[in-house]
Amino acid sequence: MPTSYEKDRFDHLPHDLARVGAHRAPGKKGRGWIGFWWALGATVVLVGAGVFGLAMLNNNLDFELPGATTAASTAETSDPASPAEAPAPAPAPAATVDPSLTVTVLNGTAGDGVARAVGDLLETEGWTLGELDNASTEDVPTTIVYYADETLEGAARGVAASLPGSDVLLSSDFADSAASLTVVVGNDYEPAE
Repeated sequence: MPTSYEKDRFDHLPHDLARVGAHRAPGKKGRGWIGFWWALGATVVLVGAGVFGLAMLNNNLDFELPGATTAASTAETSDPASPAEAPAPAPAPAATVDPSLTVTVLNGTAGDGVARAVGDLLETEGWTLGELDNASTEDVPTTIVYYADETLEGAARGVAASLPGSDVLLSSDFADSAASLTVVVGNDYEPAE
């Protein structure tokens, strides 16, 4: 058998060619990253779709960009007398004294005889007294006149005018009582001298 052969075209291969096997071409550089980039893109799309879907379900989607103005913000900042503004709140009813209404007085302090003293004061102002008793607690911070019906706000303000520093509150807390108005005397009450 011959040990040397003539040179032909297959013997002239470039030296930088890293062939593996007789019929394989070398792999192109960077081909391994294609799968990574496709997976990353799919993940970003799926996460974005999930966030968008959840925001739509919760009604929390707000795409307000800094510097961008919407029609609502333009209406707020345009003319201050524009019809888009909310109407001004109605003025509070005037303080009145109505002797036909009964007033319950509850002592919310640790002092003795406070309900009786406040009751006597209201009676001299023209109010009809109901029950005089102690509140369920002795640490009420402020004196509050409770009324359960909106039409009684003027009367509640009339009682509050007789008790300096007191406040009025529309509440159904004392709607079960027989009285129209309920005063809970707080620790801020200072009897007139």
